[in-house]
Amino acid sequence: MNNSNEQVFDTVLSNNPYNHTYYLGSGNQLSAAKNPQYGKKQYGISYLNTSSFITAQIGVSKNIPDDDLAFVIETKAYEELALDMAIEYTIDFIEVPTDGSAKERTFHVFIVDPLVIDETFAQTVSDLQYVDQIVPVPLLLKTLYSHEIVQGYGAHCYIYFQENDAFFTLYNEQEFVYTKSLKYSFRDMHERFCELLGEQIDLADFQTLLATEGLATQNPEYQKYLIKLFGELFLHINDVLNYAKRAYEIETIEEIYIGSQIGSIAGVDEYCQTYLGFEAKAFDFSYGFATDSYIDQIHQLMQLYVRTDKAARYDVNFSIYHRPPPFFQRHSGKLFAVTALSLVVAFAYPVTYWTMGYAESVRKALLEKQYRETHAIKVTREETINLKLAQKAEAQKLLDAEIELFEERKATLIKIHDVKVNYPMKAEIMAALTRELNRFDVSVADINYKQDDHEKTFSLRVMAKKDKQITDLVEFMTKHRTQRFHYNIEKIELDEETNYYRGDLKVVLK
Repeated sequence: MNNSNEQVFDTVLSNNPYNHTYYLGSGNQLSAAKNPQYGKKQYGISYLNTSSFITAQIGVSKNIPDDDLAFVIETKAYEELALDMAIEYTIDFIEVPTDGSAKERTFHVFIVDPLVIDETFAQTVSDLQYVDQIVPVPLLLKTLYSHEIVQGYGAHCYIYFQENDAFFTLYNEQEFVYTKSLKYSFRDMHERFCELLGEQIDLADFQTLLATEGLATQNPEYQKYLIKLFGELFLHINDVLNYAKRAYEIETIEEIYIGSQIGSIAGVDEYCQTYLGFEAKAFDFSYGFATDSYIDQIHQLMQLYVRTDKAARYDVNFSIYHRPPPFFQRHSGKLFAVTALSLVVAFAYPVTYWTMGYAESVRKALLEKQYRETHAIKVTREETINLKLAQKAEAQKLLDAEIELFEERKATLIKIHDVKVNYPMKAEIMAALTRELNRFDVSVADINYKQDDHEKTFSLRVMAKKDKQITDLVEFMTKHRTQRFHYNIEKIELDEETNYYRGDLKVVLK
């Protein structure tokens, strides 16, 4: 929660200066404060009854700069309202929303006699010392729209009865239009009721009667005079309402809200329907505060007002009891700050060099200590590295010896495998080939064996007296001996010296 100076507050203390009641709000908790006291983190807010100030509309030229508005409005207020020039009134204002075609800017002006403020808030200031904000009571109703407690547009009428005052306030399109003090506060009602009754009853008893029984009281005599009293009251309200509608060109009233500081009064809604022609709604809203019992709506509106952004409320303040500014914003604080700054500057040069020298000596000592620690770590690590290198060299020697022994054993095993596996295989293959050669009477002049990763090949130089013997051999083996072998012979030639036919037969083992 912030005030106009954007200072943060923890709690809000609302005050009714007319009956000296206080309520303390923290978060969504709201409770009565029996012994209120000033607190730095506590924001104090109060209000002025409608009967305590004058209100009027004043128009000024659009050419007036904003910086001069307050002076111009104050001057026109004294002139147009014939205010007493001997009294320095407290004046504040809010602007009336208008379209761009208007020739003037119009303002609702609120005027208060300082003597009225002093008399009204004497007890409050005695209790709290300071009051951060004093708001005209009808302007508190703006927060109902800001927080969407009351929704919708059009003209809304608010009637509220208090012990010392009663007000009629009109809002149109969610903006303040008009307010008037009604001559029917609870004190005024009490006096008129006692006059009609012909005897005096206590004010507290009268208020209790209205709060508990209202116009439906079981006492026939009381009921007769209450009916007459409220008939006069609503005739007065009807006159005020008709004036406001004519003066501000309002054709229809959308809603009427009626309430009081003691809660709803039974039977008032019927009078509203009879005299004003409207169905009244209760001026008893849900503000989101946790409360144990009924709390005066004005207290809850003040609490809500402080929790509303400045842009979403009418920021009018009649308080003359502001708390002192922070120490360094006062003249004494500024003098203290200048004196302290002068002393700081005077001692800055020697203190700076002494501080720098001391800091360097401390830094040197730290670096020397760090060097000794680092050097010891370095020596230890160098010894460890040398030991590990020696161990590595010994291990490498052992590894090389093992590798050499492995290679020797590997070569031996390969030879053994070749003898045990390849030789029998070669012999077996050659035996099979020899049987086929003999069948076709073909001789072998030369045999070669070749083996790689892909195949094993026998190369046979064959010869026969007739070339047909060789071709028959190859044809037979190609047809009947292909399960294990693949055969290939490129050509058969006649050797004229020996008169034999020769050819190179390749037998590939599958």
